[in-house]
Amino acid sequence: MEAAEKQNQLNLLLVEDDIELCGMMKEFFSEAGHRLDCAHNGPNGVAAALNGDYDLVILDVMLPVFDGFTVLQQLRRRKDLPVIMLTARIQQQDRIHGLNAGADDYLPKPFDPDELLARIRAVLRRTDLAKWKSDAVLTNGNIRVDSVTREVWVADLPVVLTATEFDLLAMLMRSAGRVVSRDEISMALFEREATPYDRFLDVHISHLRTKLDGSRTLIRTVRGVGYVFSGAA
Repeated sequence: MEAAEKQNQLNLLLVEDDIELCGMMKEFFSEAGHRLDCAHNGPNGVAAALNGDYDLVILDVMLPVFDGFTVLQQLRRRKDLPVIMLTARIQQQDRIHGLNAGADDYLPKPFDPDELLARIRAVLRRTDLAKWKSDAVLTNGNIRVDSVTREVWVADLPVVLTATEFDLLAMLMRSAGRVVSRDEISMALFEREATPYDRFLDVHISHLRTKLDGSRTLIRTVRGVGYVFSGAA
């Protein structure tokens, strides 16, 4: 494999108990020039993700021993690794559960492998260290954001954010004082339009408020439009 091809190769982990699906996904990603490893239950998925050098984890909800939500919670305590969840459940609360646990995106089953690869690339673009083109360090009141190290501090205390929460905060801070529409955020971060019934943004905004200062004044909701970063004390 040429050096440029190796540089662009993704190292992915699929945690999925469907052996046939794993085989199909390994073949698909191999043909696309990427490497995919598989784990078939919760404990093995956690061990592989923590010990391996992966760019992203694709995580099924329904797993033997313990489920994908438990896997995600364990990973979030110990490693900063992008995660896309797969779910055969169509209820919105199940998807919100995954977001609450720290998933960066989700994809319902059955899914198109090409869409999964597109979602993976979108998530990785959001987590790229050089993603944003403006100043590396953003400061507003007692909040400081380092876009290079992807670290956040509030009153000099570190705050742990998921990759999506970080990118959302950085985008809002760079637009401080301006209302950023839901569609603008959704297209920039998730590469799809927001829908009236999509709770994706609401969940991440709620998490940011809780982790930053616990109030609704720092990031205000403009009903029917979007959000505005009003500034920190």
